[in-house]
Amino acid sequence: MAQITVLSKEISELIAAGEVIERPASVIKEVVENAIDAGAKHITVEIKNGGTTYMRITDDGCGMSPEDVPTAFLRHATSKITDKEDLDHIYTLGFRGEALASISAVARVSLLTKRREDAYGTRFSINGSVPEGDPEQTGCPDGTTIIIRDFFYNVPVRQRFMKKDVTEANAVSQIVQKIALSHPEIAFQMIRDNRMEFCTDGSGDLYAAIYAIYGKEFAHDLIPVDYDDGYLRISGYTCKPLYAKSTRSFQNFFINGRFVRSKACSVALQNAYENLIMTGKFPSCVLMLHMNPTDLDVNVHPAKAEVRFINEKLVIDGMYFAVKTALMQNGLIYEFQIPKQKTITDWTAPLPEQLPVYEQPPLPEVHIPVQTPAEEYAPFETVMEGVKLNPPKGNKLFSITTPEIPRQKPENRIQENVYVDVSALEPRGETASHMEEAPQDEIPASIPQQPPVSGVPVVQEISVPVSEKTTAVPQQQEETAAPVIPVQSETEPARICVIGEVFRNYILAETEGQMLIFDKHAAHERVLFERLKSGRAQQYRQMLMTPARTLLASDEIDALQNHTELLLKMGFSFDFSELPYVRTTGVPTFALELNLDEIVTEIAQNLVLGKTNPQLEYLDDTLHTIACKAAIKANDKNDLSELQKLAEEVYNDERIRHCPHGRPVMFVVTKHELEKQFRRV
Repeated sequence: MAQITVLSKEISELIAAGEVIERPASVIKEVVENAIDAGAKHITVEIKNGGTTYMRITDDGCGMSPEDVPTAFLRHATSKITDKEDLDHIYTLGFRGEALASISAVARVSLLTKRREDAYGTRFSINGSVPEGDPEQTGCPDGTTIIIRDFFYNVPVRQRFMKKDVTEANAVSQIVQKIALSHPEIAFQMIRDNRMEFCTDGSGDLYAAIYAIYGKEFAHDLIPVDYDDGYLRISGYTCKPLYAKSTRSFQNFFINGRFVRSKACSVALQNAYENLIMTGKFPSCVLMLHMNPTDLDVNVHPAKAEVRFINEKLVIDGMYFAVKTALMQNGLIYEFQIPKQKTITDWTAPLPEQLPVYEQPPLPEVHIPVQTPAEEYAPFETVMEGVKLNPPKGNKLFSITTPEIPRQKPENRIQENVYVDVSALEPRGETASHMEEAPQDEIPASIPQQPPVSGVPVVQEISVPVSEKTTAVPQQQEETAAPVIPVQSETEPARICVIGEVFRNYILAETEGQMLIFDKHAAHERVLFERLKSGRAQQYRQMLMTPARTLLASDEIDALQNHTELLLKMGFSFDFSELPYVRTTGVPTFALELNLDEIVTEIAQNLVLGKTNPQLEYLDDTLHTIACKAAIKANDKNDLSELQKLAEEVYNDERIRHCPHGRPVMFVVTKHELEKQFRRV
């Protein structure tokens, strides 16, 4: 046996560095987390060649004193914890004191740092854990700047396992994105090969950070999440089911500001989207979890990327209810998006010939008679086709004076007054301040019959005594007031009008300012699925005159016999008097045309798999099958009343927004979007 010796510091440093530092992304993660712990408000990350040759991290944090700079590069040197009790109350991102020591062991590192109270900063260089002299005094801005060059220059074995520069740069960009999302209050800049990749404003708005990092399309498809049960607080955003991704890469979970990979959170998120998302798709999210640090252990993984919960069930339940509540409150009605047509220009084509220019011939002159100016404007007085409107004093009635008749002699000219009620044109309960009170004797006791004047609305004639006139005016005002529109109650379902269907599958309907498009098969499938799963299918149970007989195994028969109440909620009833045959005596009306032998066998097999306490969730696949086969199909003939009933049930039930397979059942086309397509707006 070979002699046992203690490894030299150089070798032990290289071995320890391999556990913490795996690639340039690991370096960026550790240094940026230190900058966040230092209270930085602006952090800049710059890399070249994927970070293999150059990395620079600049922050405006608290900085370090000249005495602490050499100590910071020693292994297990940290300012985050001092005793073992601190491990149970970790509020910082870094705490082990291994990052700078591991980085300096495999790269050439230069550091510039300055505290705000110091007049000068400090410069320090270290290569392969060997310092290049003592710290030097220098001029530099407040904060810390770390420059790492020639990554893994002294470990050629690890260097050969590095990926392409593009791959390493993508990994760096991804880790900076995660950290920027976890701290929207910090302004981040990511520079890649002298090009700005992304930047955040540091306003503290999580949605703004998501928009800056992932773009407009990703941010547009998110819905807010806000949940607090006392043990766990969850906030952030999750995606609409229709816009789920093909991988889990866009699932971002942050616990107390630290990005983690959590299988428990991922499973709870997937369960919340059950029956809303298509098979093979995964929801995206940016969710912040806040909990007591004593209820979790972050010292599990060398890179601190995994955590362990003391009570994992509470975390799973909290995540599930937070996302499920957000999905139900959102409504999940999708707006139909009409893509803009892109014009493709062929730059190699010859220029077109100049088109002829057509000139508009001059229009013929039209003689327009000049009208004499009307009388000077006064309140409630105007001239309209020779009719003069004068308000009588003390009353809200207009006095209409008939014009002169040219053929009539002046001495025979008749001047009569017709009173028009205009109270409906004024706000109710308001009085005209410019109206002056006048004696009642100025109002005529009776109104002679007068033929209608051209251009003046016909008004019902009034003939009442003076004593009754004063009481008749308010009554007339009440009758001519604008009708009161009844306010729709919150519980009253929204009314829609079905216009018809297109392509024998899509229902067209309209409501106020919107056009609705329903997939009748997907919508009816979800309606039936909800009836089966909620237990309402029992109301639609139809007893069979000729029961269907199905041969089952003994364990399948036992499963049916032990869960008759559960099956009754689904609308199924059985007779077990002819074992091993089971007679199906009742089924939901929408399942009458199905192959009951296959359906009963599938139900029994799922109940056997559910063991002693099966719930309806265990039968989801069977319920999917029943609903899909029983739903109306494309090209089926349906009258307008059937389509109206289906559309109303789908539109007014917020649970029916996707079919059981995750496809949307309804889209909305707004009137504004439609008018944009026709260039009306």
